[in-house]
Amino acid sequence: MAAIKQAFVLGAGLGTRLRPLTDDLPKPLVPIFQKPLITFGLDHLVDLGIQEFFINTHRLPEAFAKAFPESSYFGTSLSFVHEPVLLDTGGGIKNIETLLGREPFITYSGDVLTDIRLQPLLDEHFDRHNDVTLALRHTGLGSAIAFRENRVVDISNRYGIPGEYDFANIAVWDSSVFARIPPKQKISFVPVLGDWISQGGKIGGVVLEEGKWFNLGSRAEYFEVHRVISNEGWRPAHVKAPEWWAPVHPSAVVDPSAQIRGCSVIGKDCSVGAGAVLDDTILWPGAQIASKSELVGCIVRARKTATGTHRNIDI
Repeated sequence: MAAIKQAFVLGAGLGTRLRPLTDDLPKPLVPIFQKPLITFGLDHLVDLGIQEFFINTHRLPEAFAKAFPESSYFGTSLSFVHEPVLLDTGGGIKNIETLLGREPFITYSGDVLTDIRLQPLLDEHFDRHNDVTLALRHTGLGSAIAFRENRVVDISNRYGIPGEYDFANIAVWDSSVFARIPPKQKISFVPVLGDWISQGGKIGGVVLEEGKWFNLGSRAEYFEVHRVISNEGWRPAHVKAPEWWAPVHPSAVVDPSAQIRGCSVIGKDCSVGAGAVLDDTILWPGAQIASKSELVGCIVRARKTATGTHRNIDI
């Protein structure tokens, strides 16, 4: 069975589409029920056999240090690589060339939440001796990748071939990619792969349509993930941490007279006062809800206080 031991998890994005939620927390660290988003991807990769992680950071790197004070996750080493200037996906890969060495590696977006099977991606990569193998899917977000007979033949209509699949933000790479990316430049890997296709590069793919796949790019998508977990009982088998889907964290203090409705989630060290009503509302760790407050469709950020009546806002 094909195996890869190292992963590059992309954690340096600005999270602009989720603001103001990401004003004081990088998007990969926003909580999904009782777990940071990025840890779902780490669980997925640990389950695959990954033994070493490299995670790039840009905004608020100290938040990652606080979230992972031992620079490890379930016994697996985490190396954080700070990018003072954003390098984009291709530049980020080139930036850690010396760390990755000559062994193949997998990339995984830090803002993706999915339970698609990853082993077929590895098998395809090694069985066909590909340079790069992309996870492909109909995501509803785009269709920039043209895929014919196990090969990616066009990206973003560069060669006039219409695409039908989206990139699912997970890929396997051979170290030969490093020679194709200019050093110390901000560059997406899309033009790199586009050039490589025309020069005979073996750019493969695997269509992975089964399971759930979320790209946390909007507030609506954030709520949808919580709805699926709450109402549909979605529990990816690879996810570690017991009771991560608990709607109320054990350390939270909720007055017995408070009403908790819908897909509401109450995080670690939260407090909900007497007579408060939470309806489809998510409280991040340390949030404080005053007595007799009513929140519908709201997100209360970490250690913030909410009073009064609010609907469909971020506090």
